[in-house]
Amino acid sequence: MEWSLLSKIIEDQGSGGRSFLSTAKFAVLPIAKVFTMCFMGYLMASKHVNILPTNGRKLLNGLVFSLLLPCLIFSQLGRAITFEKLLQWWFIPANVVLGSISGSLIGFIVASVISPPYPYFKFTVIHIGIGNIGNIPLVLIAALCRDVSNPFGNSEKCSQDGNAYISFGQWVGAIILYTYVFQMLAPPPGETFDGIEGDRLPTRAQAPVGAVPPEQVPLLNSEEPETTNMDSSARRKVIARLFYLVEKLKLKQIFQPPIIASVLAIVIGVVPFLKHLILTDDAPFFFFTDSCLILGEAMIPCILLALGGNLVDELHVFFSLCVGPGAGSSRLGLRTTAAIIFARLVLVPPAGLGIVTLADKLGFLPEGDKMFKFVLLLQHSMPTSVLSGAVANLRGCGKESAAILFWVHIFAVFSMAAWIVLYLAILF
Repeated sequence: MEWSLLSKIIEDQGSGGRSFLSTAKFAVLPIAKVFTMCFMGYLMASKHVNILPTNGRKLLNGLVFSLLLPCLIFSQLGRAITFEKLLQWWFIPANVVLGSISGSLIGFIVASVISPPYPYFKFTVIHIGIGNIGNIPLVLIAALCRDVSNPFGNSEKCSQDGNAYISFGQWVGAIILYTYVFQMLAPPPGETFDGIEGDRLPTRAQAPVGAVPPEQVPLLNSEEPETTNMDSSARRKVIARLFYLVEKLKLKQIFQPPIIASVLAIVIGVVPFLKHLILTDDAPFFFFTDSCLILGEAMIPCILLALGGNLVDELHVFFSLCVGPGAGSSRLGLRTTAAIIFARLVLVPPAGLGIVTLADKLGFLPEGDKMFKFVLLLQHSMPTSVLSGAVANLRGCGKESAAILFWVHIFAVFSMAAWIVLYLAILF
């Protein structure tokens, strides 16, 4: 059996086809590169070296999120997109929505079977259903395309197309996070995840006893000076309603720097005049785009160093949950933790493969664009979204989410390599 398998591999190599070993190389090497850079970040943040202390990692995370990642998205997505491609790429945001729906359905089934501790039912559903569709896919694409012999061809085009496809779906993910996920992770009415009755949600300021609930507070004070004219009164009313709408729809959280960069890239990229003014190589203001390209190249190493450094904190949080004393230790339990990891990394990707395969059969995908299909498949195969952990922290269950994120990312190193091997075998 072993000899026949080896003969098959050698035969494939000799016949010019892509062998299993070749496919495995392109799947495993990007993961190995990511793991190596994360490990360097972990060493820099460890107490023995301490070059990346907590404050330094916060600054590095802020730099990546507020500057480097938006620059990468703006330059890569803006240069790649056109109005025709905008119409062709419509399935990318649809795939993000379908992935969230299918993942949440799987999460609901798993949570119903394992019965997680109260009140972590919706928490389980979210951490199974919502994957990382931004940072990790960008890192994997960069590591994969860096190899000149990668299966997608020209390294520059491979990287530009892959980054553009991934960036195009991020705005949908942000809307899902700060609407659906934000609502799902709310603790039971009148409680917190610590089980203390009457505590306010951490996202709202404590109101004085006897105060009127915010939903019942009038938008304008009825006691206005009589000297106020009608125009200024109407203007204040419109402004007050706009502020109320922004607060209700969480627009401030949705319009983060990467999302603003995505919107600007789409708007400028689909308008030929603006694109030839800013984004093309011979544009008068190409110096701005070129500066964004240079800054965007720094995003990958910086975010991996920050991610590796953050593992120091997540390890501390995990061990405090598992072996630490007190009522808060091991709230999720081993069964719930294992179920979330297994469902997210093993059960969700086959559902995504079915969605993408069906969409391809129905003609929803650009014909012959293998990178397009590969990115769609990657969106279903990623570990739990790091931003869902940020939302969980707002809702008061950040420590439990940190423990889940730590272990799901550890096991994702192996699961992502296996799924990438399968996807490359299917595509090539």
